[in-house]
Amino acid sequence: MTERKNYTASELLAVMSGRILEDGQIVFAGVGIPLLAATLAQRVHAPGLTILFEGGVVGPFVVPGELPPSTNEQRCTRRANMVLPITDVLLLLQRGYVDVGFMGGAQIDRYGNLNSSFIGNPEKPAIRLPGTGGGNDISSLTQMIVAMKHEKRRFVDAVDFITSPGFIKGGTSRADSGLIAGGMYRVVTDLAILGFDAETKEMQVIALHPGVEAEEVKDNTGFDIAIPDHVARTEPPQENELAVLRDVDPDRLYTA
Repeated sequence: MTERKNYTASELLAVMSGRILEDGQIVFAGVGIPLLAATLAQRVHAPGLTILFEGGVVGPFVVPGELPPSTNEQRCTRRANMVLPITDVLLLLQRGYVDVGFMGGAQIDRYGNLNSSFIGNPEKPAIRLPGTGGGNDISSLTQMIVAMKHEKRRFVDAVDFITSPGFIKGGTSRADSGLIAGGMYRVVTDLAILGFDAETKEMQVIALHPGVEAEEVKDNTGFDIAIPDHVARTEPPQENELAVLRDVDPDRLYTA
């Protein structure tokens, strides 16, 4: 079983995701884990990182204990560099000014396609989900990081609907579909960090988190996932990283 130690699964997601972000990057982030990870990166190792929100905000300051519930909420605008119309922020994506897109999803498949639209038959879905928002734009035009819990019902062989494209059907199918920029970069879960094969574009394990064994990842994945024999291990969350997260989210809205 996964060893949680002194942190929750959500804190693990935020820390591991935040470590991937680099100083100087421009990150299109959603609320929840993506926002926490980007804020953590800013305060620990990437002070020059700039956060963009779909609601039109460029360079906000996240006030500890006052996390916004959506990207269209006024708390998103605190000490921001700029507040633009939504269409103008999406235009920044189209013009290539955004380095990383960062979000989650209900389902993801072996090629990194995300579903946040519905589960089941499109004529009569079992579950209706929030839909795309700017998710399709973000995944079509940036290098994507996805953070989500690692469960077989989420990691499926083929998503019920492609809300946000990854590598479509693998190989060159993304570029062949007209999406010549971006692609899935990393998927961060509470079990592992996942990447994609350079040729086939299939998901594969890059590193396992503390206390996690390869068999646990396989048991929680709905398709055959490649795991190296000598797979790397991530370092557990450090006290300074957890301290930042708990300062930003003292009420555990997103890290419980």
